[in-house]
Amino acid sequence: MSKLRARLLGVLVLLTGFLTAAGAQPAAADGLPDSLWFDEPAAATLTVAGGRFTDGLGREVVLRGYNVSGETKLEENSGLPFASVADAKKSAIALRALGGGNSVRFLLSWAHAEPARGQVDTTYLAAATDQIRAFLDAGIRVYPDFHQDLYSRYLFNTGSWYSGDGAPKWAVDAGNYPQESCGICLFWGQNITQNGAVKQASYDFWHNTYTLQDAFLTTAQATMAYVRQHLTTAEFAGVAGFDPFNEPYAGTYDSGQTSRTWERDVLWPFYVKFRARMDAAGWQDKPLFAEPNLFWNANIDSQKQEGGLLDAGTLGPRYVFNTHFYDQKAISGILMWGKAGDGQYATDFGTVRDRASAAGTTAIVSEFGHPLSGSVSDKAPTVVKAMYQALDSRLPGSTWWTKPASSGPVLSGTQWQWDIYNGRHHELMNNNPDKVLTTGNAWNDEDLSAVRLDDSGTAVLRQDTRLLDRLYPSATAGSTVAFTYEDRSRDGSTTLTWNPVPSSLPHVSQLVGSGQYGLLLWRSSGSTAPTELHLPASFPTSATTVVSDLGTSFGPPSYTTTTPIAVAPEPGGTGSRRLLLTAPGSGTLHYALVTNGATAPSADLLSAARTELASWAATAVN
Repeated sequence: MSKLRARLLGVLVLLTGFLTAAGAQPAAADGLPDSLWFDEPAAATLTVAGGRFTDGLGREVVLRGYNVSGETKLEENSGLPFASVADAKKSAIALRALGGGNSVRFLLSWAHAEPARGQVDTTYLAAATDQIRAFLDAGIRVYPDFHQDLYSRYLFNTGSWYSGDGAPKWAVDAGNYPQESCGICLFWGQNITQNGAVKQASYDFWHNTYTLQDAFLTTAQATMAYVRQHLTTAEFAGVAGFDPFNEPYAGTYDSGQTSRTWERDVLWPFYVKFRARMDAAGWQDKPLFAEPNLFWNANIDSQKQEGGLLDAGTLGPRYVFNTHFYDQKAISGILMWGKAGDGQYATDFGTVRDRASAAGTTAIVSEFGHPLSGSVSDKAPTVVKAMYQALDSRLPGSTWWTKPASSGPVLSGTQWQWDIYNGRHHELMNNNPDKVLTTGNAWNDEDLSAVRLDDSGTAVLRQDTRLLDRLYPSATAGSTVAFTYEDRSRDGSTTLTWNPVPSSLPHVSQLVGSGQYGLLLWRSSGSTAPTELHLPASFPTSATTVVSDLGTSFGPPSYTTTTPIAVAPEPGGTGSRRLLLTAPGSGTLHYALVTNGATAPSADLLSAARTELASWAATAVN
């Protein structure tokens, strides 16, 4: 079958739904390995509709993954996340198979894209595009990010305690910046508000001094145009959007200016300009991932600044509310002595949901995480668990079962970070041959990578696999009502259970036992395409139990159009798997409990658990 005829058949399937007839088997999509009829090209397309990410089949989409990667901040691989395409492919497969990710925030370097003013380096863009393609070929969505921290590495002296990334040398040379110094700074981020050179350079960029912002926008447009032109149409469908500028901050405010008016008068007009550049580069159908003032949701009162793009009006489907969240109290080692607990970040992430909803769009937490070494690393297992819990639901586990209708939308998020070179770097800090960094992230003493390479060159996780490889609804055919996942991740030898099945559901509790479980409630849309949940590796098909209004299944069968509960590989040939739930009706409330805790459950136990869940769902969701 020719590619044209295959794609025409796919369109016909979507328009008529005739393959839902009993016994009819649709042809596989012509695309990624392990693709099914609904996977490509429509399912790969991502837009914003009704305040949610949606694919071309109208399903709600949740993006989960990692930042790829902090390596871009370094010079050892010339501002690229990977030394080679082979390493990018190895990383992509591991990210999907070990880390459960379906998306990445792909870091780009302005300094390497435009090393000389007005001269875009197409060699760099070609290498970056090839590495992006490695993730797309693994079935992973990509949204690029022009990354910066502390404006530029070229602001810092060879003997400095700190370094930056972002702007090229010529942009720094254009300004007469003071000698960089942070004074007595315990954390690199203090440079943002205390280092005079960083503050002045940032101010100049936002005020287009020396036409710096114009140059950046021109390079960004050239970058986007290059990526668009050098990916196939099918590949480009997997590009989710663009993040124009990492963690924007004014540097200093003008007289009478506030953080809020800076967002309104300076930051938002920049995004409008960038949006126009996206359109001109052929990205008109992809959203801009707009970050507010980075301090808008700081959880230390002395750092918090009013913001959140409050005066940008309705962002609508062409923009995504894009924010970061780190627990600075926990990172400080002083302001939070203990560890995180159930519902620790429910309010913080609830604010993100509310802000996106008020802006008429969806949200993504494009950075979150916690140090994995150092004096506060003991908090990481609980802090990151609490962050994922807050992405899944705005409720703590203690109240989820009693009021699931208040759970809120499932948030998208990309953890910081996925750096396969962690602990194996060879970075000359600020080009100083006497300061060769090898440990951690090799950047300002950070160590947050969820992955590393072992001595055989194999990617291995540095965090509990139960925490990272998670059950989540990657595509919902309808509207999500509520979701929760109890990962049973560990803090040392202690298993953390923050959302046990309540005693009022004894048969469900017996079925789950000490295993992991997830529960999704959704209203179907009438689509013939199924709802998809990523199945962690800890949920082998032979040990997976599903209890749903659609039926019950222990060891679900392979997917067919007539099988309401089924398992299939995820597209991309990485060995990762998904649970597929095909639900009839439009507006009908459905539920599905998925657990790996049962061992050959009896038909009576499955039936009793289903009766309990049906009664609970009918009363808990009005």
